[in-house]
Amino acid sequence: MTIETALDDRTFTKHESEVRSYCRDWPAVFDTAQGSWLTDVDGNRYLDFFAGAGALNYGHNNPVLKDALVDYIVRDGITHGLDMSTRAKGEFLETFAAKILEPRGLDYKVQFPGPTGTNAVEAALKLARKVTGREAVINFTNAFHGMTLGSLAVTGNAMKRNGAGVPLVHTTPMPFDNYFDGSVEDFAWFERVLEDSGSGFNRPAGVIVETVQGEGGVNVARPEWLRGLADLCKRKDILLIVDDVQMGCGRTGEFFSFEEAGIVPDIVTLSKSIGGYGLPLALTLLRPELDVWEPGEHNGTFRGNNPAFVTATAAINKYWSDDALSVQVKAKGMEIAQSFEDLCQRHDGLSHRGRGMVQGLAFDKPELAGRTCEIAFSKGLLAETSGPDSEVVKLLPPLTMSSEDLAHGLQILSESVDEAFAADTAPEEAEA
Repeated sequence: MTIETALDDRTFTKHESEVRSYCRDWPAVFDTAQGSWLTDVDGNRYLDFFAGAGALNYGHNNPVLKDALVDYIVRDGITHGLDMSTRAKGEFLETFAAKILEPRGLDYKVQFPGPTGTNAVEAALKLARKVTGREAVINFTNAFHGMTLGSLAVTGNAMKRNGAGVPLVHTTPMPFDNYFDGSVEDFAWFERVLEDSGSGFNRPAGVIVETVQGEGGVNVARPEWLRGLADLCKRKDILLIVDDVQMGCGRTGEFFSFEEAGIVPDIVTLSKSIGGYGLPLALTLLRPELDVWEPGEHNGTFRGNNPAFVTATAAINKYWSDDALSVQVKAKGMEIAQSFEDLCQRHDGLSHRGRGMVQGLAFDKPELAGRTCEIAFSKGLLAETSGPDSEVVKLLPPLTMSSEDLAHGLQILSESVDEAFAADTAPEEAEA
């Protein structure tokens, strides 16, 4: 039986859980998407500065990836394979090694832990504890690593942590780069408590870090800070885990976000855009000597998402056979940063930060960030807020967005910021 009805918000309000979030900020019923644009059931078009929270680095329904996927499905290629050996997985592994790992001098084994970022993080945390025999993990203020219990334990956001319903233990939060505005020497405190037998601080199994904290407010770690962290971990026999779920796959310019700092983490987590097409896929990368898993000791029913292997392979072949995409991402990132700088010059109470095509516009008045995104949506642009008080407008456009679309979106955002500030100052002017 086919149900024919006009879809609107009532359908979702009636049937779907109250936990839904993005749809509250973008009250439209989306139907189709191509490249950097989405279209709703009423034919309205929206430019996407969100890209599936970074899962669509190559845009919606990228034709190269779509063709590879359709061909695979039509020929009855394996869809679900657990961790069985399949042609699709083998071709992905060979391509990933040849075009991503080997050119960067990286010698990682690849684990498929389950199809989402939090699965990759859980595997990384479990492995660090198994290898070292220690329990504690160091995480950082304003970090976000996922919504399952282990990942939540190393996440900073209080609202998300409160959803756990149980104590989140065996982790210790430390200040991220510039948390104290440079007033505290970065790692002297960390090294001191590690060496002090009276500190009560247990030597950790690992440290987990994002090079750019997207959900935390687009907080960018300096290369020298990351190098200092990596050096300390190496000297103290602590495993360094870089969470590249959102910032990997070219988001900051290089394929891995840690490349700029010249460090080599012990473990790396990837998800979101590694599947290329928006299909679920996650990887936990680990140094070969850390591969101490027993067969089946960590697994997941959907860790063998073969259609995602196909689109991931197509994406790597298309976009990572040379450095053209990296160059474009850095150039577009500079365009966004310049637009944000112009806004900061025009309005008090604004600042900006970011790397590549993850950029944040921070408001001293958090409510203006939300108001800016609301106005932008009314003008046909999707952008979200981030940060502990939702005070940052965070841009994550598809890396493949055209220069024309990028300029169009930045113009909409500029107008939206102007209108948000104008509405905020209007009552004061009226009183005067």
